[in-house]
Amino acid sequence: MSAGHTEVTTPDPELFFDPSEECGIREVLDRIGDKWSVQVMVELSRGVRRFRELQRALPGGISQRMLTLTVRRLERDGLVARTVYPTVPPQVEYELTGLGWSLARLVRSLADWSREHRAEMADFRHQWDEAHRGAAE
Repeated sequence: MSAGHTEVTTPDPELFFDPSEECGIREVLDRIGDKWSVQVMVELSRGVRRFRELQRALPGGISQRMLTLTVRRLERDGLVARTVYPTVPPQVEYELTGLGWSLARLVRSLADWSREHRAEMADFRHQWDEAHRGAAE
């Protein structure tokens, strides 16, 4: 603590949560923290998509199996709705549910924050790396 620093700082009670409290955050982070779920939700926030449209729109090339698993998980969690039309072959469309839209808005806020602070974080990372060069050796 510096000589000029005499204030006691406490965490903002609005931001604090007790990790022992079961609030379900681990489940949500597991879902949105995987490689594809957020990307699928971002694409579906642009509108209803058929399976192949969704697959082609995702950067990095997702396999059919991985996309199937991802949309099933999102559907199971109530974030995505799947509609099957009785055609030959069956036509399937995916879209965000109301719950999915509420999460998509938060993800969008996180993406906006990331874009706004990316350079600043890179600068801090570079400064830290320079200050700690050789410490791990």
